[in-house]
Amino acid sequence: MQLKPVAPDVFQLQGFPPNMVNVYLAEQLLIDGGTRFDAPAILRTLAGQQIRAHLLTHVHPDHQGASHALCTALHIPLWCGAADAAAMQAGDMDRQFTSPSNPIVRAINAFWTGPAHPVSRILHEDDQVGSFTVIESPGHTRGHLAFWREADRLLILGDAANNMNMLSALPGLHETPAIFTTDRAQSRASLRKLAALQPATSCFGHGPVLRDGEAFARWVAQLPHE
Repeated sequence: MQLKPVAPDVFQLQGFPPNMVNVYLAEQLLIDGGTRFDAPAILRTLAGQQIRAHLLTHVHPDHQGASHALCTALHIPLWCGAADAAAMQAGDMDRQFTSPSNPIVRAINAFWTGPAHPVSRILHEDDQVGSFTVIESPGHTRGHLAFWREADRLLILGDAANNMNMLSALPGLHETPAIFTTDRAQSRASLRKLAALQPATSCFGHGPVLRDGEAFARWVAQLPHE
């Protein structure tokens, strides 16, 4: 992995293939944690960095997989949204229903899910974490969160949307695949809420950083209303 500057005090940790599964270091906050196989690479990349806490946009195996290992190695607390906390603390995605149940999800859960880890802080709408405001953005999971920095209009939005086709790896804005999304209508409502912030820079869980706020707004505007 490499530490790629995005904005003042915000960095993207890219794995391989580039932009496929993203982790962010924002103001000494580690946001998301990749799969359970990513812990060694993340820890090497973060060597020498000061980390205050580990935050999750949501509890899916490609975001929480390394969380236990990272929090244990770095001696930092884990924070996430209320509706996703039980899955993180159980380490059991299938029983906690963070995604629709289907064979693909069950296979991914079995392969990538990381161990259970206690959640020391539940994050809610309008909580402040550093210079970022917590934005509840459910739909992909019930407890999905985004993080918004008003000063430079930077948005870390996890899997509220993807900026990559997950099959071809080609960049471009897409809704998250239905097989991984709990409530499509709620997800679209959350995207309209995020677009209303008028972000200048959008950082995704999957796909490259987008620095065209107007393109993001146009894409969200054309999504169906349900």
